[in-house]
Amino acid sequence: MNPLLANLRLQCAMNLSAQPNAQYGERRQAILGGQAYLRAEQQIKRWPGYVPTPLRDLKGLAKAAGVAQVLYKDEADRFGLGSFKALGGAYAVSRLLIREIEARTGRADISVEDLFSGRYRDIVRDITVTCATDGNHGRSVAWGAQRFGCQCVIYIHATVSEGREQAIKQYGAQVARSSGNYDDSVRQAADDAVRRGRFVVSDTSYDGYMDVPKDVMQGYALMADEVLKQLPAGQIPTHAFLQGGVGGLAAAVCAHFWEQLGANRPRFVVVEPDKAACLYESARAGKPVAVHGDLDTVMAGLACGEVSLLAWEILHPGVNAFLTIDDESALETVRLLAAGRHGDAPLVAGESAVAGLAGCLGALGHEQVRAQLGLDASSRILVFGSEGATDPELYQRIVGKSPEQVRMMA
Repeated sequence: MNPLLANLRLQCAMNLSAQPNAQYGERRQAILGGQAYLRAEQQIKRWPGYVPTPLRDLKGLAKAAGVAQVLYKDEADRFGLGSFKALGGAYAVSRLLIREIEARTGRADISVEDLFSGRYRDIVRDITVTCATDGNHGRSVAWGAQRFGCQCVIYIHATVSEGREQAIKQYGAQVARSSGNYDDSVRQAADDAVRRGRFVVSDTSYDGYMDVPKDVMQGYALMADEVLKQLPAGQIPTHAFLQGGVGGLAAAVCAHFWEQLGANRPRFVVVEPDKAACLYESARAGKPVAVHGDLDTVMAGLACGEVSLLAWEILHPGVNAFLTIDDESALETVRLLAAGRHGDAPLVAGESAVAGLAGCLGALGHEQVRAQLGLDASSRILVFGSEGATDPELYQRIVGKSPEQVRMMA
């Protein structure tokens, strides 16, 4: 038994609908991949400040966990926003603005350079984008709106921290706090957009709303492509543990690896908080189901009760297993990385960033789950550190040190 997270409360649902040998295919490519991905990649790589984020080899942790390798894609400094979501929301804003300019001018050749130059500022400044957020997606949408020159209104729900609210406001967005949980704020943002002529830029899809979330996930897929280019030669991971939420990150990574690697892709495992496990419950039901309640987990970016329908189209056949973990184990994993506890350089990771890693460590310490997932001493694990300290005050309360102090230890 692995003692790294000995007290973790773990649930595992193996996915009986997984299709490990299926081709990715045109139907799934219409959701994620193909030319639409290439367009996203080409645009985002032209943004000022773009650099690939590092893929860190946690050799000490791998040795302590009894596996061959643990690779950690570190999104803490993506575009200065502190999370992978900088790739998705802002890209979707640019695509929406380009479509609106083309519709209003009759042109078909509008580029992101036109947005950056302000050539169509008279049109753009009269457009308002909006969304609901747990923090990081809204920050990306606000950042994109500020960069490209449109207006922005972001909805947050009752338990989003003050620190995350202020982080959104710094990009010039108006922030509206709603009662209820994340899914309630999604509905309020959508209803207000209809009444006030705003454009929703959501990272979750639902009946009648599909196009923009595709753009969001295409942006996320660039992160997966960076990993493929950063992997040591011939060392494809055997397993990838991905945090859940509405499923956008997990679907983007799963889709890109599936499209590029086919049957040689890793086994995918999705990990969620036990207080907000809509994907886990959907896997058990064999169809999308919602979970209800306040969804009050410390993994704030994963506090989602309803599955993105587009993401489910990828995850249902593409993921091997779904796990849930408890809040305290996520906090312990944040501390483990901050301390560099097994000889690796200390890392700053937010509470939602570590769900995949915590699920992996928990699975390694659970004899039955370890066997079900095919984990052993030869396993090469990939996880995505999807955010840094997006709420520095909360991070200091968890770790006992500020993000800056942890970075100085590295």
